[in-house]
Amino acid sequence: MKRLMVVAVSVLCVMVTGMAQAGEINLSAAASLKDALNEIIAGFAKEHPDVKVLTNYGASGALAKQVGQGAPADIFISANQKWLDFLVKEGKADAATAGVLAGNTLVVAGKKEVAVKGMEDLKGLARIAIGSPASVPAGQYAEQAMRKAGIYEGLEQGKKLVLAKDVRQALLYADRGEVDAAFVYRTDALLAQQAVILFEVPADLYDPVTYPMGLTVAGAATVEGKDFYAFLAAGEVQEILQKYGFTTNK
Repeated sequence: MKRLMVVAVSVLCVMVTGMAQAGEINLSAAASLKDALNEIIAGFAKEHPDVKVLTNYGASGALAKQVGQGAPADIFISANQKWLDFLVKEGKADAATAGVLAGNTLVVAGKKEVAVKGMEDLKGLARIAIGSPASVPAGQYAEQAMRKAGIYEGLEQGKKLVLAKDVRQALLYADRGEVDAAFVYRTDALLAQQAVILFEVPADLYDPVTYPMGLTVAGAATVEGKDFYAFLAAGEVQEILQKYGFTTNK
């Protein structure tokens, strides 16, 4: 009798656990999308009040590795194609659902009094923040731009580059005045309290900035994941992204 009770309790626990997980969406997305996605999620919640979206924002590379190692994720949005491709190759993302959410622009931001108007002027600064190129797409774009401009080696050897864990941290350094300038996305710079856009990095110096997205294999098997993914294509979502400075196809 006691054994039957234990089995019954075990089954009930499994059922309760399953119920607790029902109606949840795990979203892993690039840190630069945080503010826009939070507003988008609020709009989704109005239409799906019983569904909770759990967010994990950070550097695309770090997030992709987490998902690759088994971290819960139904939707993955990267700041470059590399990390979505990584998850597809690892068998964690559904290649059939791959798309592009939005685009962005790379800028250099800093305090108003910082006198720089172009890439060459950066050589005169003491400290420049960039996202760590090993895992932060914004940092990869920044390194690419500096190399094409012929200034990367000098800045690196002069220990002028300050590596940040993600693009938001790079912006924070510039906003606080802890560095002279930072390579960030235009959308991030528009959110700064003190820092301003000093100049826009010439587009021919780096690859186009896009935000590839896709359902994970787990997300493609859930109604909630597919519903939220479909919601990301809605007109109101495009308007929110544009409000925050992102470029869209609509």
